[in-house]
Amino acid sequence: MSDVPAPPPLPLDDALARASEELQFPSYYQSSVRPLLRDPEGRWPHCCGGGCEPCAQTLIRVALRTLELMGTPRQSPPPDF
Repeated sequence: MSDVPAPPPLPLDDALARASEELQFPSYYQSSVRPLLRDPEGRWPHCCGGGCEPCAQTLIRVALRTLELMGTPRQSPPPDF
């Protein structure tokens, strides 16, 4: 256990920007992640294998990291990667 306190949660816009930067996700796709953040425990898309850009798996990774940075991680399991 560490004596270093956890960093404070980030507001949505800051968390999404940071998650995008960490995962090298282009900022112009951030609007595609926002619906997942509005319903974090809802149904999320699955990869269709069709080579979509961005892939649903990428959107999910960014959404999960954004939720972590906001201090509100998803409680239910995300779709299989």
